[in-house]
Order: sequence, then C-alpha cells, then structure tokens
Amino acid sequence: MKKKLYVGNIPWSATEEDLTELFGAAGNVVSASIVMDRETGRSRGFAFIEMEDELSAQRAIDSLDGLMMGSQDNERKISVSTAREKPKGAGGARGGRGYGSR
Repeated sequence: MKKKLYVGNIPWSATEEDLTELFGAAGNVVSASIVMDRETGRSRGFAFIEMEDELSAQRAIDSLDGLMMGSQDNERKISVSTAREKPKGAGGARGGRGYGSR
C-alpha cells in the first residue's frame, strides 16, 4: 500500500527529480511533488513524496529526517514525516461559513 510523506524545509533550488533520487535510496518512489506558490510560481519550501509501501516510507523517515540537503550556499536541514490527511472540507484561506464578519 502506498504511503505519503511530508518533506519540510527543502532547499529553494530543489527539484522533484532531486527528491526522487534522494528518496529512491530508501525504496521505490511513486511520485514527488513540490508545492509551489500560485502567485510567484516559486517553491513554498515543502513537498510530498509518495513511496511504494510502508517499509520504504519508514526507511526514508529513519534515514533522511534531519539530513542536510542542497548546495553549500543553499543547504537546509530537511524534515521528513508521515503526511497527515487534509481535514474534510479544508480549502483555501478565503470564503466559507463564518469567515469575516458577524
């Protein structure tokens, strides 16, 4: 069963290919997706990695959490954990019942 991971604090210059290669050492990577800012088109500094199975995902967490990633001028300590499910009905920051005024 596939397992989704959250990867925080990735270097701004990191690509999905970089993440696929890095996480590939722990097992088969199904997908890698860097979250981009809609307005600027730049990385928001975090990504989601989908691993083929639970064992590969746990191996990735154990071996990559706290790893320094990036080049010398753009090195960051990444955090790797199991991704949490988005709460039901979670959407953007605007709209929705009770937002704004009363």
